[in-house]
Amino acid sequence: MGMKRALITGGAGFIGSHLAEALLNKGWTVDVIDDLSTGNMDNIFHLKVFPTFSYVLDTVMNRSVMLEMVDRADVVFHLAAAVGVRLVVEKPVYTIETNIKSTEMVLEICVHKLKPVLLASTSEVYGKLDRPSFSEENDLVLGPTSRARWCYAASKIIDEFLAKAYFKEKQLPTVIVRVFNTIGPRQTGQYGMVVPRFVKQALLGEPITIYGDGTQRRSFTWVEDVVNAMIALIEHPKAYGEVFNIGHSKEISILDLAGLVKRMTESDSEVLFVPYEKAYEVGFEDMSRRLPDISKIQRLINYKPSLDLPEMLENIILYYRNKLSPAQMDQKPPLVAQVP
Repeated sequence: MGMKRALITGGAGFIGSHLAEALLNKGWTVDVIDDLSTGNMDNIFHLKVFPTFSYVLDTVMNRSVMLEMVDRADVVFHLAAAVGVRLVVEKPVYTIETNIKSTEMVLEICVHKLKPVLLASTSEVYGKLDRPSFSEENDLVLGPTSRARWCYAASKIIDEFLAKAYFKEKQLPTVIVRVFNTIGPRQTGQYGMVVPRFVKQALLGEPITIYGDGTQRRSFTWVEDVVNAMIALIEHPKAYGEVFNIGHSKEISILDLAGLVKRMTESDSEVLFVPYEKAYEVGFEDMSRRLPDISKIQRLINYKPSLDLPEMLENIILYYRNKLSPAQMDQKPPLVAQVP
């Protein structure tokens, strides 16, 4: 389809930086825009060796900058968003405005030249749906508006409706991906991401903190599988106007995940349970399981996860062992267990 130049919004983030790397390795030219609100320059520093890579430190809301960047691009991967449960609970206004306004801006600019857009949505949109696995056509079930936790899912649902509307009404080629828990190097535990938090705690000998009772089940996907799927979808004309789950078909309880991390790091860390109201806020609701039905994406692009959880953890543990200084590793954990 002659696509060779990509614009990635939120390209200095965890998934965005891996997407940039994958495209560059395929010979693409990649432009990144990121305001570093949750992204990090360290994530893209190693990409500066590519002459076909460039980045702009600015917000997607800067219309004149975006007009220019979209104009040069063949395709736009819109990953810029407020991410992480902690951020959502603490900054609901920022979350809602960032997600909806930025998506509106991207679609509105792209429609003038009909530049294809891949919108990164989230498994959070399924909310409290109670099913063995979640399919793209299932109902979405959110909690009440009195719980700030659901504003993220609600804002991403609006994003999806917007992308669908632009496709239907204005013929803008859009693809929506609902990304399930994704893990890999460069992910931060700062915003409530469980795997980097557990691994870091285990390596530093700090208590491994489980929010809630640990019976909640999740599936974890390798970041390279996610970005390769994104690229394959945007290059596939039959993906336009559609929504796809990207995830892993195996799940694990958070308690078992803590045990696995502890064993694999050979850590002496104790496992500590932290009530949700301490970790986030009073009345915080979580979903008991979140497993994607990936048959739709399998049918279209032959998607299948390349790694299982122990292999992913092996890579992540190695990444953190190299990243954490020996001094940090030797530090004794605090006597009082600190709740992050």
